[in-house]
Amino acid sequence: MGIAPLDRGDRTYVAGHRGLVGGAVLRHLQAQGFTDLVTRTSGELDLRDPAAVEAFFAEQRPATVVMAAAKVGGILANSTYPADFLSDNLRIQVNVLDAAARYGATKLLFLGSSCIYPKFAPQPIREDSLLTGPLEETNDAYAIAKISGVLQVQALRRQYGLHYISAMPTNLYGPGDNFHPTGSHVLPSLIRRFDEAARTGAPSVTVWGTGTPRREFLHVDDLARACVHLLENYDEPEPINVGVGEDLPIRELAELVAEIVGYQGELVFDSTKPDGTPRKLLDVGKIHALGWKAQVGLRDGLTETYRWYQEQVAAGTVRS
Repeated sequence: MGIAPLDRGDRTYVAGHRGLVGGAVLRHLQAQGFTDLVTRTSGELDLRDPAAVEAFFAEQRPATVVMAAAKVGGILANSTYPADFLSDNLRIQVNVLDAAARYGATKLLFLGSSCIYPKFAPQPIREDSLLTGPLEETNDAYAIAKISGVLQVQALRRQYGLHYISAMPTNLYGPGDNFHPTGSHVLPSLIRRFDEAARTGAPSVTVWGTGTPRREFLHVDDLARACVHLLENYDEPEPINVGVGEDLPIRELAELVAEIVGYQGELVFDSTKPDGTPRKLLDVGKIHALGWKAQVGLRDGLTETYRWYQEQVAAGTVRS
């Protein structure tokens, strides 16, 4: 496509660098030799505050922005606090994207989520499935916010000719994940519960839902590689999927986590709890055609993630 490679000396702002995704992106940029990386913690810069974001961009004027900041959570958090997920994410996105455009950022990557696609989209899900059907109701507020971010990228491209893009990762995991007992996604939640059960000798572990929904899992380091690859090789208004291209049932995932953790007890599936979307596998043909593919296998990635989690437990840094 004739897209210029990123200048490793240009100022690059990673929004949300303390999160799972932003942390991985920052590590990858450092390893790739980027020398002018800008970050701010949420305490230093509240991205929901338009005046604060305006002042930050006016002062720093980054050339490239990776938009990894978001309010995220699992089924329970999303269904309990939909107003927060909608309001906070809309404000974060509008403030950052508008300020980036105003203060001369020439490249921006907005990271969305595979939950933007309809609940019953044909599988594997292609990018053109966006806005073709109803959303999964347990996280529709978050999904609508992320869809708005995609449309804002497209609007900024149309109105100002900016080279801004959006990518939709599948379910992510890896070092730096949130292992909170009620606010985490399925994989870190499973790791925490099986680890605690193994430590205490619990006879069984209960997993939400029937175990039949199928999910795809991408290691966050693979996503970080994809971010740089897309900024250097993709310049289209349509969002692009980032995934592995294969999935597995939650039951098999739970059994794999139990095996890696070393838990020998019984797995119980609570069918009174919501399953969420029955299947969510992304079509990754577009990004494969650009020369990127996931490299980290699920077993290896989970083993590494569990090792990282054990280190956090030992250090007393896991939230209870």
